[in-house]
Amino acid sequence: MRIFDISVPLAAGLPTWPGDPCLSLEPVLQLEKGDGAQVSRITLGDHSGTHLDTPAHMLENGATLDDIPLSQLLGRALVADLRGCAEIGLAELAGLQLAGEKRLLLRTDNSALWTNPEFCPDFIALTAEGAQYLVSNGIRLVGIDYLSIESFHGDGAVHRTLLGNGVVILEGLNLSEVPAGRYELVCLPLRIAGGAGAPARAVLRQF
Repeated sequence: MRIFDISVPLAAGLPTWPGDPCLSLEPVLQLEKGDGAQVSRITLGDHSGTHLDTPAHMLENGATLDDIPLSQLLGRALVADLRGCAEIGLAELAGLQLAGEKRLLLRTDNSALWTNPEFCPDFIALTAEGAQYLVSNGIRLVGIDYLSIESFHGDGAVHRTLLGNGVVILEGLNLSEVPAGRYELVCLPLRIAGGAGAPARAVLRQF
């Protein structure tokens, strides 16, 4: 059984969305200094690295992490290989076999961006029409391989369409080693009470 870790490491040099807190790992106790344990202080935003967006991220009074059932984050997922596409709209999604699928992960050219510690604004994103198409086809979780499902120049419509219809968004994936196909997704965000989002560990397991 092959397992793919599709989370990006929380490490120095991790790109962050402009204006979001940068990741900081600060040693507090160190064995080499004679302390009795190794302990660090971690500072990061709740949308750092691989993370989940809940409706509360963009919608007033939207559902928070407490309201998202784990069953929505666990189970069969389709990985679609959309490398070479400039955007993900109706034309790109129409060729996918989405019947019966609830979870969709979009592999794009974005996965190569993780080698650059600087934020790259020209990433591949889902269009508003594409978001509506996924809602209409019963998708309940959609993931993508950079820090946002929506274009850097977007107005929030993609997020609002998805989140307003109960679709959770898994952003910041690294799908560079994952062939297209169907897998079992295990996605466990940090259990932040009332959280609008949270870093997550996400893995795929082949059937």
